[in-house]
Amino acid sequence: MKLLNTYTYEIKKSKFIAYYYEVNSKEEVNSILEKIKKEHKKARHIPYAYKIGTIAKKTDDKEPNGTAGTPIYNLIDMNHLDNCLLIVVRYFGGIKLGAGGLLRAYSTSAKEVIKNS
Repeated sequence: MKLLNTYTYEIKKSKFIAYYYEVNSKEEVNSILEKIKKEHKKARHIPYAYKIGTIAKKTDDKEPNGTAGTPIYNLIDMNHLDNCLLIVVRYFGGIKLGAGGLLRAYSTSAKEVIKNS
């Protein structure tokens, strides 16, 4: 497992911290997620998506359905990435972004972390 890049995006006082990892197994994914969750104990949501060969998974982590994990996974798919894990940690800033705002924020964070790698 290797951290390829990080990217931080802020909108309406919410902070989105994206992580882009190269991974080779579900065990590596679980180990990274455990570490990120310990590191960001006060984060409100930690949605992610990964693809390792034919294995793929995405989660919204309690964000409204389809606003976090799906846009993150779609970027993995559109960029034809494999053996990768994208995580976006969200610190809620007190202002609701709405479904469209969340979708754009997670998409932007994931797109930038890939683009700058």
